[in-house]
Amino acid sequence: MNLPTEIFGSVVVVHTPQELGHDHADELIHCVGRLERDHVVIDLDNTEMFDSAGLSALLDVQDKLRGIGGQLRIATTNHTNRKILEITRLDRYLDVFDSVIDAVKSFR
Repeated sequence: MNLPTEIFGSVVVVHTPQELGHDHADELIHCVGRLERDHVVIDLDNTEMFDSAGLSALLDVQDKLRGIGGQLRIATTNHTNRKILEITRLDRYLDVFDSVIDAVKSFR
């Protein structure tokens, strides 16, 4: 499975699937590893379900990008997704934005 992406200058936006669980967590990590850019926005708006593997994948992607001098931003307007990031306290470790546009602009 290939995750849909969009390119905005030096930033790539990766759109996550409806379920970000064990089955898709590795795909997200590999997808970001294949990108030719180190400024990445992960758009969680389509994601309806997370599990611990999906949440861990977000941190793994961030670590991978930081290792090459890159940065990760998370974008979601989905209230439930934001609440999950708050409850798990991942919002303290990840830069979370209300929209893809805001996340992309933050790299400037």
